[in-house]
Amino acid sequence: MGKRVTIKSKPFTDEQLKTTFKDDFIAISKGTASFASKGAASPADAWRIFRIMSEFVEGFEGLSQIKQGVSIFGSKATPKTHKYYKLASKTAYTLTKKGYTVITGAGAGIMEAANKGASDAGGVSVGLNILIPQKQLPNPYINYLMEFKYFFVRKVMFTKNSHAFVVFPGGFGTLDELFETLSLVQALRIEPAPVILVNKSFWSGLLEWLRTRLIEEGAIGKSDLNLFTVVETADQVHAAIKSFYSKKKGKKK
Repeated sequence: MGKRVTIKSKPFTDEQLKTTFKDDFIAISKGTASFASKGAASPADAWRIFRIMSEFVEGFEGLSQIKQGVSIFGSKATPKTHKYYKLASKTAYTLTKKGYTVITGAGAGIMEAANKGASDAGGVSVGLNILIPQKQLPNPYINYLMEFKYFFVRKVMFTKNSHAFVVFPGGFGTLDELFETLSLVQALRIEPAPVILVNKSFWSGLLEWLRTRLIEEGAIGKSDLNLFTVVETADQVHAAIKSFYSKKKGKKK
């Protein structure tokens, strides 16, 4: 993958934007009772399988040349003037200069900031956009764009191609990405990778809840808190990634 890459996939049409996976699934399911009773998949379900397969194939091929990818997650609502936006941009810039490839969800806020930092550093700025009813438009700082209809396919692309995961303050979507990544690492379903939370003040309430509720209830173990690191600066993000892989390399010797 070179310094500049043309956009890989075509933007969704207005007709495609009228339908989400959920709407499509519910509408078709209402009319497939006869197929279900016969133990057979409906024609619509069969076509859906091929659409899903095509997204996996395009994703695997389109992202196959990414080296040392770092997924950066965070709120799409973060304004450009916010300290989180500026820090996300600086973090992406720093990582790109160190040879990493920044990957985001392609939207606004933290995602835009990260893509801007990567672009300003002269590197590949990857965006994995999702088709949602709100019509999320890719931010202008992406120089390698792929678009997905299915959330679960897009999630696989993040985990498959990421060397590390950096999580800035965000809402439900950010928390979903954080906890799914932690679950996959905990269950050994993906290679161990650094999961880095940025801004201790923002995450402190959640961390306290993990300690006082989940650990005390026996839902997770104390060692599970070692699955992630909390940092404050762009340099600390890079240091955490470097430290993780230095330790991992040492264990293999």
